[in-house]
Amino acid sequence: MKILYLDCGMGAAGDMLSAALLQLHPAPETVLEKIRAMALPGVAVSLEERMSHGLRGAHYTVTVDGAEEGEPIPAGEHHRHHVHLSDVERILRGSGLDEKAAEDAVAVYRLLAEAEAAVHGAPMEQVHFHEVGTLDAIVDVATVCLLLRELEIDLICASPVHVGSGTVRCAHGELPVPAPATARLLQGIPTYGGELRGELCTPTGAALLKYFVRDFGPQPAMAVEHIGIGVGSKDFGRPNCLRALLGEADETAVELRCNVDDMSGEAVGFALERLLEEGALDVSWQSVGTKKSRPGLVLTVLCHEKDRDKLLEALFRHTSTIGVRETLCRRYVLRRREETLTTAYGPVRVKISEGRGLRRVKIEHDDLAALSRETGLSLEELKKSFAEELE
Repeated sequence: MKILYLDCGMGAAGDMLSAALLQLHPAPETVLEKIRAMALPGVAVSLEERMSHGLRGAHYTVTVDGAEEGEPIPAGEHHRHHVHLSDVERILRGSGLDEKAAEDAVAVYRLLAEAEAAVHGAPMEQVHFHEVGTLDAIVDVATVCLLLRELEIDLICASPVHVGSGTVRCAHGELPVPAPATARLLQGIPTYGGELRGELCTPTGAALLKYFVRDFGPQPAMAVEHIGIGVGSKDFGRPNCLRALLGEADETAVELRCNVDDMSGEAVGFALERLLEEGALDVSWQSVGTKKSRPGLVLTVLCHEKDRDKLLEALFRHTSTIGVRETLCRRYVLRRREETLTTAYGPVRVKISEGRGLRRVKIEHDDLAALSRETGLSLEELKKSFAEELE
C-alpha cells in the first residue's frame, strides 16, 4: 500500500504542501506546466531550492502580476478583490485543469466556505473570500489536488498539526491564532500550540488537510522511499518546513463472511456483483454443508476497514444472511497500474504489478478476446506477437 505521511510540526500552508509534493513527483516540471496551462491572469509559478536554518528543501513561488503573497499590492489590483464561492468554482472548472483534480479543488473551497460561513454567520453563497480567495491560494489548492491525483496514493496520514500562537493580522483585523476559520476547519483534528509566535497553519492548509488526510497521529510503520521538504516563506528562527514522506506499507484488510442456504444461483451472482460495485476488494463463495444437513454457501468479502460498514449493509441487503463474521487480516499486495499498449492490431490495456523485486505484466483479457475475434488469431498467437512490447 502506498502511504503519504505529512509531518506538520511547523503547521501547513498551501505553498509548503505544494513544494513538498512536487519533490515527490518524478517529473515536477510537467506539473508546473499543467498549472501554467490554466492560464490564470497574471499568474506565474516556479519551484526553487531553498535553505531554512540548515535544512534544504524546495519553495513553491506563486506570483500574481509579479508580486508574491504577502507583498504589498497596489490598490485596485483585480486579484485582490473579494470573491464568492461561485467565482472560485467558475475559475477552477474553467481553467482546463484535470477534471477530477478540479472537482477536488472545488470541494476544498467548499470546506473553506463552510468554515467562513459558520464563523461569520452568513450563508456560504454570500461569504467573501479574502486571503484564501486570491489567485495565489487558488493555484496552491489546484497544485496540491493535481499532485495527489498523479501520485496515486492509497492512504494519506499526518501528524498532529502545530498551529502556532499569538495573533495574526488579516482582512478582519487582528485575530487569535489559529484564525477562526482555521480553528473551525481543524475541529476534530489533533492540534497543539507552543512558544512560536505566529500563524503556522493557514486556512488553505487546514482545508487541504481536512479534505485529504484520513488519519492523524504518529507515523505508521512504512518503508519510506522518498522525502519531500516544502519550505515556507516566514522565518521563525528554526527550519520552517513541511515534510512529506512517501513509502510502502503492508495494509490491514477486513474479511467478512456469512453462510447462506436459501438463495438461488442468480441471486448469489447478483449479490457478488453488487458487493464489488460497492468497493469490495474481492468476493468469493464456496460450497459447504450447513445446519440440518442442507447444502449452502460461505460468502467471503475482503474490503478496506473504511468500507466495512458499507459492505456490511450490502451483505444484509442483497443476501439472505442474518449474521456476518469479521476477521482482521494483513494484506500483502504488489503496486498495480494500467497502461494502454499500442500494437499492430490495435490498442490493448495492460495491467502491471510491481514490488518486492517482481514485475508482472498481463494483457486485459477482454481486449485480447476482442482482437482475437477481429483478426482470427488465437489468444496465444496474439500474446506471442506482443511479447517484445511487453518486455
